[in-house]
Amino acid sequence: MAGPVILRLVVRTAALAVAATAVVFAATELLPGDAGQLRTPGRASAEDIARERERLGLDRPAAVRYLDWLYGVVRGDLGRSLSGGRPVAALFAERLPATAVLAAASAAVTALLTAAALGVTYLRGGRGGSAATGLAAVPQPVHAAVLGAVFAGLLGWLPAVSLLPPGASPLTEPEVLVLPALTLALPSAAFATALLRGALGDALRRPHVTDARLRGLPAPLVLRRHVLPFLYVPALQVTALLAGGLVAGTALVETVFGYPGTGQLLVSAVAVRDVPVVQAAALLPAVVLLLGMLLADLAAHRTASAPHATRGTSTAVPQNAGGSL
Repeated sequence: MAGPVILRLVVRTAALAVAATAVVFAATELLPGDAGQLRTPGRASAEDIARERERLGLDRPAAVRYLDWLYGVVRGDLGRSLSGGRPVAALFAERLPATAVLAAASAAVTALLTAAALGVTYLRGGRGGSAATGLAAVPQPVHAAVLGAVFAGLLGWLPAVSLLPPGASPLTEPEVLVLPALTLALPSAAFATALLRGALGDALRRPHVTDARLRGLPAPLVLRRHVLPFLYVPALQVTALLAGGLVAGTALVETVFGYPGTGQLLVSAVAVRDVPVVQAAALLPAVVLLLGMLLADLAAHRTASAPHATRGTSTAVPQNAGGSL
């Protein structure tokens, strides 16, 4: 039965990806004005605006433009920028490595902070962790403002903005990664801790875990053999959610800290209604999220169907995990 299940998961992911393209396209259609209006002088006549919109292909029906764009996305052609005429794929190829490095650094810090927070919760027998829920509720701009004020302004340890030109590698100046990565990682780690705290508490209340602790087995051994198997699938699902969130969150963080990635490209494209660039940048986190969820579901299916699978292992993020999806 593995084949039909995997096929169903892949088909569902593909259908959700198509739905994501429709949502992205509809959102760009709701932006006030368009590139044709913004690229003409303030006193341009209606005829001039109409000619510019026709030149840019914006006079065609929305359904036709959506189908053309979708066909291009399927073929790997993201179109051309309306403001500069460059291929959108080339623009992203220039900036995507910087965003990938930032997302990877943020993911590493998120994993370390989450593991530390869950470790403290484990040592306390599943109690505590309410601070994570509160920290997860703090808006990301607040994290950016506080971290910038403390580490760049008060202490002067880190640069307040990145001075890297587009296309430059942040690894040449790793200090420019610290503030953006921390701004992304702190709320992500708090969110992950709030979600996984419930799964950890459920695992600790299982009879065999309670028995192992009462028999005096070392805490690391109990954690590795009896607790972690119950956290494997929920952790994969939370990781998939956070992957999309980290990529989406780069738009604000890169703008605040002047970091030359795809998020900064998205913000500048929205300002001039460069629709092809906006669509590609908005679609990126959705694709990352869907691929992550597909991998998590495949791993959950493999775990559930394995002959040695732990009986009763949860395959979903628990509802009492201390946060909402």
